[in-house]
Amino acid sequence: MMKKNALITGNSSGLGRGLSEILLAHGYRVFGCSRRGCDLVGDIVDIRCDLRDMDGIAANLERLLDGVERLQLVVLNAGMLGEIKHISKTSLDELRRIMDVNLWPNKVILDWLLESRIRIDQIVLISSGAAVLGNKGWGGYALSKSALNMLGRLYAHEFQGTHIASIAPGLIASSMMDYLCTEADSDEFPALQRLKSAREEGVVLSPIEGAERILEALPRLREFESGSYIDLRQILAPDEYQALIEARNRA
Repeated sequence: MMKKNALITGNSSGLGRGLSEILLAHGYRVFGCSRRGCDLVGDIVDIRCDLRDMDGIAANLERLLDGVERLQLVVLNAGMLGEIKHISKTSLDELRRIMDVNLWPNKVILDWLLESRIRIDQIVLISSGAAVLGNKGWGGYALSKSALNMLGRLYAHEFQGTHIASIAPGLIASSMMDYLCTEADSDEFPALQRLKSAREEGVVLSPIEGAERILEALPRLREFESGSYIDLRQILAPDEYQALIEARNRA
């Protein structure tokens, strides 16, 4: 049986590392790209690549994917949160820094993949519920993820034969979650109180659990129109999703 190939960005830690580990365990060959590099062993080809250096992305992809004819899965996962603060207090420079990680490198990668001769079955963009909830304080992150959702929808018109989906994977344990639960002001930004409660109640998934959820959802994503945004909780954990929406409506 021919081995499946997956490209994952931002795979040195968090969900990206969890995805790499789970896909390796399921027999994939993983091609990883991250600033710090991934220390996993096995059938993994990994390079260090700072996606903020957008002029260098093409050369890094050429080196990483040399000789690859097919990618069964591409996961554009790399991202940053930025500071939780009032949007009116967020400078344009701060917003640009977030967009220069969460949005524009993904356009460069998609352009390169579109022009390559690599056959690509499925592309997943890691988005967030913040993209649609618009909670107070999520400013640059919410803007960037909302734009990412539209980026996926627009490219769905151009990637013929490839299914594209932007997904919210749910609450994943990470350094980002640590910041949200311990450093950001939950009195000023009430949505953070729900995150703290979720972590105390054990609802927050480990990176491995989050990766397993995504792998489980991959076939079901194809049931949606290419270019769709899907919150995985809506299809895999409907009670959790309903509680999220009800809490948002009460805010």
